[in-house]
Amino acid sequence: MPEPEATGTERNTASPDTIPDSPPPTGGLSPKSVAAWVLVALIGAIGWGVLALSRGEEISAAWLLAAALGSYAIGYRFYARFISDRVLKVDKTRATPAERLDNGVDFHPTDRRVLFGHHFAAVAGAGPLVGPVLAAQMGYLPGTIWIVAGVIFAGAVQDMVTLFFSTRRDGRSLGQMARDEIGPVGGAAALIAVFAIMVILLAVLALVIVNALAHSPWGVFSIGMTIPIALFMGVYLRVLRPGRVTEVSVIGVALLLLAIVAGGWVAESSFASTFTLEKETLVVWMIVYGFIASVLPVWMLLAPRDYLSTFMKVGTIALMAVGVVLAMPTLKMPAVTDFAARGDGPVFAGSMFPFVFITIACGALSGFHSLVSSGTTPKMIQKETQVRVIGYGAMLTESFVAVMAIIAACIIEPGLFFAVNSPAGVIGTSVETASQAVTHFGFAISPEALAQAAKDVEETSLLSRTGGAPTFALGMSQIFSSVIGGAGMKAFWYHFAIMFEALFILTTVDAGTRVGRFMLQDTLGNVHKSFKDISWKPGVWLASAVVVGGWGYFLWVGVKDPLGGINQLFPLFGIANQLLAAVALAVCTTLLIKSGRLRWAWVTGVPLAWDVAVTLTASYQKIFSDDVKVGFFAQRDKYQTGIDAGKVLPPAKNMDEMHTVVTNATVDGALSALFALLIVIVLLDAARTCFKAISNPASVRLSEVPWTESKIVAPAGLIPTAEERAELAAAGLDSGGGRTKEPVA
Repeated sequence: MPEPEATGTERNTASPDTIPDSPPPTGGLSPKSVAAWVLVALIGAIGWGVLALSRGEEISAAWLLAAALGSYAIGYRFYARFISDRVLKVDKTRATPAERLDNGVDFHPTDRRVLFGHHFAAVAGAGPLVGPVLAAQMGYLPGTIWIVAGVIFAGAVQDMVTLFFSTRRDGRSLGQMARDEIGPVGGAAALIAVFAIMVILLAVLALVIVNALAHSPWGVFSIGMTIPIALFMGVYLRVLRPGRVTEVSVIGVALLLLAIVAGGWVAESSFASTFTLEKETLVVWMIVYGFIASVLPVWMLLAPRDYLSTFMKVGTIALMAVGVVLAMPTLKMPAVTDFAARGDGPVFAGSMFPFVFITIACGALSGFHSLVSSGTTPKMIQKETQVRVIGYGAMLTESFVAVMAIIAACIIEPGLFFAVNSPAGVIGTSVETASQAVTHFGFAISPEALAQAAKDVEETSLLSRTGGAPTFALGMSQIFSSVIGGAGMKAFWYHFAIMFEALFILTTVDAGTRVGRFMLQDTLGNVHKSFKDISWKPGVWLASAVVVGGWGYFLWVGVKDPLGGINQLFPLFGIANQLLAAVALAVCTTLLIKSGRLRWAWVTGVPLAWDVAVTLTASYQKIFSDDVKVGFFAQRDKYQTGIDAGKVLPPAKNMDEMHTVVTNATVDGALSALFALLIVIVLLDAARTCFKAISNPASVRLSEVPWTESKIVAPAGLIPTAEERAELAAAGLDSGGGRTKEPVA
């Protein structure tokens, strides 16, 4: 069979020299299916109607759940299929890089169920748990609308389209795709911005884990045990019982549950001190683990561990949803608070636009996801047809996590929410001062209620437990204790939730380190060709060491110094992440146009325009705003004035810390300007490339690899269709799929 040229369009399987004008027929909906989808749409519409039309009264959180689930189902069934079949025209006859370049280290065809777990675990970090909680300051409605609409039309689209184009390019990283397809200027800007932002993101995520696991023997033991369990699962699937995914899943989940229960026993035993670690010790172990996870074969540790953790992640969130349906808690937070218009909220400063859309990233639209979609996942995917379930489907799953997080934040009393999430400089350090401050916000809560809330979860205080994680744990404990165990189980569920959050985030750090290694090797490959082989041992070890050294340094300094290291760069997290999404969407839009899909460029072009408007507005305000709570340089001027006057201003405690605050604000402001400038360069160069492709199609050159016939048969979705089951049976394969010597008709 002749090889078609790399034009970026798919070839008809019957005649590889012709280009199909439309995707292969997928079959119409039966009357029964039509009725079912109409019912799903009605449930979602009613849920949205109740949320939108409420006028100050408390409504059940179940309506928010209905609105989200109905929307997700419609988005996945119709919009995602439209993009997959008509826009991308995925080709099941085309071999993926996992099949063509399989080396058992980085490239390895992976069962779609395991890969879904890996991809979901890799992208679902702190963001979907923390961002929605903080954004609840504006009320439940703005955040919910952005989470659901954002994921359907922007976030899931970015993940799926990036995964598709990276798969067509041997799993190239986002920065390298920008260099190859946009040009050397925009590509260089993208490479610098993407790598710098990635190091910051990984260090921030790692800091959240360190804070969650410090002095927690239960959490350290349980999470530590997931590593040997994952190694066992990897060897089991690769050597002992190849392809037995269901079998190893049952064993792995049983061992995971045992590890969680045993963690509680360890915490109450004489071994507790062994697993009670200081922050500095945790940093060292995390750096070591990140390096090992980056260099080991992907089937041995990374993929099975992420798959294993997905059971706990998705299982816990699903149980929360069931708990909401059974307990029917009401949303205590108003639909929209006054802070949305004033922009002077105690949790974070800034108006609803653009800062809700910056605060909520993962769960709606996150640039970090594009790194995974152009990192580990395209090197493991069996078939192009699986980009829909893995790219779009995993992102919808993460969005559902974000929905549960905003429910958790909004079912607790608003007074408690603001007492937990406001800094001590705003509410003071006693329940009396906190009660007065929160009452001033317009949400009354007594000192006795604040003290009792802490007592219920066996904490000495819940005041100023900022960052979002404790609030999510409070909401989860309230939901679970309403269904199982009553008030006496609140403390157990609260501490379970804290451990759950740490597990959620750790899987992002190990996968992110490997992605960073791929990115650095791609970049160095432009200078030294040996690095182009991402499994070349010297390159693997060197690049992994540089990546973990980068985020590890900022993490170590941040743990040692409350105003240094990653704490210095933490304010850049939200904007930097969304600027990264602008790079991904710009690359995807450029590739759609260059590959002859101009009429479909709006699929990524519209979310790109929205993201650019949000991020550049936020960047402008963070650089030039006169409000010291918003603008970095305004904050620098305030503290410099204090230094000149010999005054110490909070949170600084002495004159040295005053100088540190000035330095931090200056660095953050300068980096904000630099990142925004780099993104503008990428956008301008992408626009130039698109204009050239439209005006002179003959000049288009794509880095897409040539078409190669696939010898793998595997389902497109998690559950095989009747047609796919017949195809698997004809090839003598089980539901996991696999290689066949002859193509199946």
